Amino acid sequence: MKKRIFLLAAIAALFMICVVSGLFLYQDLYRSIREKNANRQLAEQVRKVQERVAAQKEAQEEPSEEPLSGEDEDPVILAQYEELWKQNDDLNGWMTIEGIGVDNPVMFTPEDPEYYLHRGFDRQEAASGCLFIGEGWFEEAGNTIVYGHHMKDGSMFGNLDKYQSESFARENPLIRFDTLTQEREYRVIAAFFGRTYTLKEEGVFRYYWYGDLSKEERFNEFVEQVKEASLYNIEDVSYGDELLTLSTCSYHTDEGRFVVVAKRIDDEK
Repeated sequence: MKKRIFLLAAIAALFMICVVSGLFLYQDLYRSIREKNANRQLAEQVRKVQERVAAQKEAQEEPSEEPLSGEDEDPVILAQYEELWKQNDDLNGWMTIEGIGVDNPVMFTPEDPEYYLHRGFDRQEAASGCLFIGEGWFEEAGNTIVYGHHMKDGSMFGNLDKYQSESFARENPLIRFDTLTQEREYRVIAAFFGRTYTLKEEGVFRYYWYGDLSKEERFNEFVEQVKEASLYNIEDVSYGDELLTLSTCSYHTDEGRFVVVAKRIDDEK
């Protein structure tokens, strides 16, 4: 009798474990679908405006709506980002990387750089967060460091580590990263595995400390360390080139990171 009771209790416990596990899986799936749909709607909103503006240009018509501008002499906000900026003025730009499915807003909150680590564009809690620019960035810094979660469903920077393959990088070299006022394009030039380090560790490459490359010595220091760490180097860069650095978590080691570096090319003569 006792054996039977023990067996029934074990079966009941196993059943409950399965139920609870199933609920967690369902919650994760529901969360993933909800957050991906929210980001997809933002992307569709941007694309619709881009298509409308393109059609107007083709017909040689002026846009029917005046884009936003700030105070006198401020740059004009691009039409495709105007409504999004109205909804959330933490918006800094928009990133598109076709090869890995990135099509997302990029946020910047200088007073609290990681504000969007676990918040969506609507500022509500979201496991996948948003892509966001790191601490200390300014327009003339020369290197924009953008962080994003390595999500299992492939959202955000979930597929960024595909760039560990040089052949993939050469086949999918382009990153579109528009600011609110400029359409910009970058080409991937390097990728490497790294990690975050404690202050006690010496002789290490803290790539996340190199947001400001406005001084030539600092720029060259960063580039040399990227070359040394990189899995490949597609092309050289020189002081004055504008860089884009993408960072996400990697599980090759504790506090691991995977990093991609790209060079702006739309302003090349």
